[in-house]
Amino acid sequence: MADRPLIILQVGFPCDAIRETHGDIPSWFCRAIQHPLEQTEVIRVFDGEPLPAPDANRVAVITGSWAMVTDRLPWSEAAAEWIRQAMTMGMSLFGVCYGHQLMAHALGGEVEWHPQGREVGSQAIHLHPSASNDMLLSTLPREFPAHLTHMQTVSRLPEGALALASSAHDQHQIVRYGPNAMSTQFHPEFTPAIAADMIRQRNAVLTEEGFDPQALLASLLPAPETTELLRRFVNQALSRVLPQDDSLAQSA
Repeated sequence: MADRPLIILQVGFPCDAIRETHGDIPSWFCRAIQHPLEQTEVIRVFDGEPLPAPDANRVAVITGSWAMVTDRLPWSEAAAEWIRQAMTMGMSLFGVCYGHQLMAHALGGEVEWHPQGREVGSQAIHLHPSASNDMLLSTLPREFPAHLTHMQTVSRLPEGALALASSAHDQHQIVRYGPNAMSTQFHPEFTPAIAADMIRQRNAVLTEEGFDPQALLASLLPAPETTELLRRFVNQALSRVLPQDDSLAQSA
């Protein structure tokens, strides 16, 4: 464990064109976190790779996916059970998009198709007043842009979970499940270039759904606050589980 304290549970796989340009999803997260990929254990959960035993001395990030939580795919339900076990022992978890919805589902919440359809592009995230009491959010601006692409939503939070931010489209953009567990509906690992290629990839579908892909592309914004949130969560979690003289702990 000592050389790979960070686990990425990869639950999706980008198309060839996006992967050839930007790399695979774990590299997006490692660049955002500023954590070496070679010091990260990547588990391709969607591909049937076995999950490691939950470990309170490690940190896990659960990625986005092109699957749907409501399909209850076997690998997804296995990951949900893993999340429940990890939460029981206080392991640090950060879920993104599908990972956000999967955490809510695993812990007793509900996930459904969003009644208003897809949320996509750069959208404004609004912190709730309660976010001022959260150590990771208290220094962020009350409103900031984020990159989004999703069709399902957390329709009901698990008992004890707290929504800390929303957008005009989705009331659960940041959720806190406990002192060591958080998730975001938006994608803190996206750069504007990744977000743009995601839009281009779905050009025909977005047009059919009534979106203007060119307008979405023109309105894309950098989203440094979202990346800062992810990096801060992981670095603070690593600083708790690594020796204080470890170089990774020092970087937190």
